[in-house]
Amino acid sequence: MTPDSKRFLHPETIKRISRLELRARHIVEGFLSGMHRSPYFGQSVEFRQHREYTFGDDLRYLDWKVWAKHDRYYVKQFEEETNLRCVLLCDVSHSMRYGSGPLNKYEYGASIAASLAYLLLKQQDAVGCLSFDEAPRVSVPLRTKRNHLDAIVQALEVSRPARKTDMYGTLRNAAESYPRRGVVVIVSDLLVERPGLFRGLKLLRSRGHDVLVFHVLDDDELDFPFNGPTRFEGLESPDFLRCNPRALRAGYLKALEEFLAEVRRGCAQNAIDYVMLRTSQPLDVALSAFLSNRMAAALRG
Repeated sequence: MTPDSKRFLHPETIKRISRLELRARHIVEGFLSGMHRSPYFGQSVEFRQHREYTFGDDLRYLDWKVWAKHDRYYVKQFEEETNLRCVLLCDVSHSMRYGSGPLNKYEYGASIAASLAYLLLKQQDAVGCLSFDEAPRVSVPLRTKRNHLDAIVQALEVSRPARKTDMYGTLRNAAESYPRRGVVVIVSDLLVERPGLFRGLKLLRSRGHDVLVFHVLDDDELDFPFNGPTRFEGLESPDFLRCNPRALRAGYLKALEEFLAEVRRGCAQNAIDYVMLRTSQPLDVALSAFLSNRMAAALRG
């Protein structure tokens, strides 16, 4: 492992991933072996079925024997055997820099992405990455080689993040940049305009992608433990507020629950797996949540 890949894969993280692999090997192998037989159609050695020709179909797949027999045009469809294709969309905006523990949201989210890439590349699956804030920062194409991890980690390195996050623009860009169906993993605090978020998620699903959302939040954001006069500053705006936080706690927690419920509801309506993570959670817990959701999706399918 090179120095670049160690940026978000600390020795303790590697140990946790190793323990995760031992505990969840049957989940990983079971899920990936099921995914390797793709439900998508392409050209392969295994014939699946005929479908009546429609305008725009590739003429190379016309079955002339069927035409000679029935005087109607049909195209051949094949079952495509392929490795899993996973694209990691990582929010590196300014709000992700908040943190009250050993790792801020950016470091935690980047560690999740790097760990997933590490795990999937070990399984010889194709992994790509797109880091973003108000615009796409670095796009890494899908690759299967293990040394591809360095390129993904470098894409996560953003020295000067922008204040804002353009979630819809990012998801639309991903839908256009990765047209082949696969798994799209979004790592973000989702402090964005929800209509744009849901439009983007719906777009990805309409393109046939399987989507998983890692919603990363700090303990302070979830528990609001502040006491005494405090100055709160906006990370993605110049606004600030001086107040006694105890007077705001009940209203804040109510608004937070409404926000989380809206996000969960929007993901559920688009058939998207949603996982909310605290930055205090060990990374192996986060990865276990990923594997459990993936396995459940495979079983449902």
